[in-house]
Amino acid sequence: MWNPGFGYVEKSEALIFGYRRSLCVYSWVHRGTEASPGLVLGLDRGGSCRGMAFRVASGEWAEALTYLRERELVTNVYLEKTLPIRLADGRRVVAVAYVVDRDHRQYAGTLDPVGAAQIVESAEGQSGPNDAYVFNTLAHLREMRIRDQWLEQVAGEVERMREAS
Repeated sequence: MWNPGFGYVEKSEALIFGYRRSLCVYSWVHRGTEASPGLVLGLDRGGSCRGMAFRVASGEWAEALTYLRERELVTNVYLEKTLPIRLADGRRVVAVAYVVDRDHRQYAGTLDPVGAAQIVESAEGQSGPNDAYVFNTLAHLREMRIRDQWLEQVAGEVERMREAS
C-alpha cells in the first residue's frame, strides 16, 4: 500500500468488499524460508478491506502490470483478479488485486494471534525479519487511520514474547 513499486497518476484510499486483510500466506522468500516460513498478508475471502488504489497512466499500464506479476506471482500463491472497489470519493471502479489461492500449499489459513505471533517472531527472509514487516505494516495502517485489530493482537503477542525472553 505504501510502496507500490510503479509510477502512478493518482492514489486514493479504497474499500474492497468480500475480502479481508489477513496474515494467511507462508512466506518462503521475503520474510522466511521454506524450512522456516514467515507470514505475510494476503487478501482472503470474507469481510472487507480498506487500503490504497493506484491509477496508472494508460501508456504505463503494461509495464506496471508486468512488474506486479513478477512481484506478486513469484510462487503463484496469489490469484490475479479484477475486482470492483469503492474509492474514498465514492467512485466505483475496477482494480487489479491479488487474492490468496486457498488451494496453494503456502496458504496458512486462519491462525489465532498467538499462533501467528509464534511464526512471525522467529522468521526472517531475504527482505528481513518477519516481525519488522508486521510492525511496519501496522505503522502505515495507523498513518492511514486504519485499524486492524487482529494484526494489532499479533504484534502485541510478538512484543510479549520479546519481553518474556
